[in-house]
Amino acid sequence: MNSFHRRISTLLIFVVVASAGTCLAANTANDASFLGGGPTRILILGDSITQDGRYVSYLEYYLHHHAPGQKIDIISIGLSSETASGLSEKSHPFPRPCVLERLDRALKMTKPQVVLACYGMNDGIYHPPSDERLAAFKEGISHLIAQVRATGTPLMLITPPVFDALSIRSKTVSKANPEFGYSKPYEGYDDVLAEYARTELAIHETAVTVSDVHGAFLSALSAQRRNDPNFTFAPDGVHPNDEGHRLIARTILQSMGYSLPADSVAQIQADPVFSLIQQKRQLRSESWLPFVGYVRGETFKSASVTAAEAVIVRLQHEIDAIPVK
Repeated sequence: MNSFHRRISTLLIFVVVASAGTCLAANTANDASFLGGGPTRILILGDSITQDGRYVSYLEYYLHHHAPGQKIDIISIGLSSETASGLSEKSHPFPRPCVLERLDRALKMTKPQVVLACYGMNDGIYHPPSDERLAAFKEGISHLIAQVRATGTPLMLITPPVFDALSIRSKTVSKANPEFGYSKPYEGYDDVLAEYARTELAIHETAVTVSDVHGAFLSALSAQRRNDPNFTFAPDGVHPNDEGHRLIARTILQSMGYSLPADSVAQIQADPVFSLIQQKRQLRSESWLPFVGYVRGETFKSASVTAAEAVIVRLQHEIDAIPVK
């Protein structure tokens, strides 16, 4: 039994012992008041999984239906390749960006009431476990917490999804390999992510909550693979599919205290509201990301988001005009 399956077995024991209503995703007590009662702007930071944005669209869709009286304003500016650790593998085509380079600008320009941050997948740079890389991740997360806390804003850290070596077993390499990176990931890289998840779950600080997406993925994978040994949420080992993004959104909301009904990706995508929310999320992300500015090999900066925001207002009016089911 490899380490991945050992961790799944351990998690299943926990699930059986825990009550059916227990939320596996949070390390602090929460309820739906996490977002407050009035208009709430949420800033979401992360790597390519967040830049992909599907979980953000599902998140907004669920909030539209389960908090219909509250105005939730989401600005999601995930950046592909980004880390919190500031590390980068030699084989990467450019130094990986670090969220700390743009965090202060993002907080000042978006003025959020809540911040969500999902890091870890790139932070171990696809190498075997290392005390030095773990320390760099801890330090990066510590700086992120300090900067968000300085604004008086609640922060939710989101543990990374699972690295699924099974789906890319022809691409992964053993610990004996002389070189590692995104193109040659260590076969046991999920051990690194599990350690990063434990590190975040061990944080007990004022106004900081942790949503354990990594644990939710392990549990769901185990359940699915009882019937289909080849089931995966990430065909490329890293980036979740629609089912995976839906699971991320549900885990985050359960960590906030929301009780969500059973549904499916097909049901959500069939709702015309979801298409409008997707359009709005994508346009806003693509305009705000360069407006805040970032470095990814070179510096990217735009002068304004005014034109995009005008379209976003129109899309929001269309969303509001459709009765909530």
